[in-house]
Amino acid sequence: MRYTVENWDSDYGAPTDPELDDATQSVDVTVEMAVEQWRPLLPEGDGAHEVLFVDGVRRVDASLWIEQPPDFPGFALAATYAAGAVRCNTKAVVESALVGRGLFTSAPAEDIDTRVGLYGVKATKGSTSEELWLGIQQRMGDLEAKAVHEAGGAEVVIVDGPLSHARDIPNAVGYIKTQKVQYLPLELRPILTGLPTGHRTPLFLTTTSWSRYSWYLRLANHSGPAGGLVRCEIDADMAAADAVRVASHVSATLPRYASARHKDPRAPQNLYPIGGLERELRHRLGDKEIAVRALRRAAAAAG
Repeated sequence: MRYTVENWDSDYGAPTDPELDDATQSVDVTVEMAVEQWRPLLPEGDGAHEVLFVDGVRRVDASLWIEQPPDFPGFALAATYAAGAVRCNTKAVVESALVGRGLFTSAPAEDIDTRVGLYGVKATKGSTSEELWLGIQQRMGDLEAKAVHEAGGAEVVIVDGPLSHARDIPNAVGYIKTQKVQYLPLELRPILTGLPTGHRTPLFLTTTSWSRYSWYLRLANHSGPAGGLVRCEIDADMAAADAVRVASHVSATLPRYASARHKDPRAPQNLYPIGGLERELRHRLGDKEIAVRALRRAAAAAG
């Protein structure tokens, strides 16, 4: 039996899901070249001299039940989330770090004022943990966009995750390090799995709820078919030739920020600036146990 051992820490799952959602019907793979011409492409140039990396973190502090007699109590999540931006040129500097708190629920509710801060009501569709979690994700995305505007622009702006919430940011690139969707048809997948280090695939256009250009990039030496593989996306409101230039420029930039296994369990996909920013933002979330105690005190006081 032949096999490879994935470098990505198994505590984080896998960099590619074993069963990918199929989105091939919404993809045009002929944007940059015809299917029969598809091949690994080596980016030209030195890449960007200044890059702004954007990321966010979130944490559910507590699950709450909100009384609404005579009906059954409504479910809510009290959450803390943060977003920030780090600028990299000759050194890395955190230029923006913002923290928000919210009470996510579809039930009638009021703000909860605690010793650690105000959990303002964030009306959210649905009542399951998964639906409320999506509400937290959306608010965190809004805070990421605010962090970018506070930090100012850059030659390239790398947004950790899909670009959907940051499409209005100039020079923004969505950076997806965990693959959950299959975009390429079967005949092109061998090019993807065999992509050499530092090379990218040709562009493809995906049209779902919004249109974007995407490409895959092999960041660094890897173990397994998904090791070091990321997908980048940019808004499709530009000519294909311009998108090709952006893809080449970004692909020449990112490998220098690839992390090493001894420093990050999600190496090399979790870029050094993003990993450092995540640690800073988690610190700014504060201590969860203190937040829980503050929520309990507020509940007792409301009595």
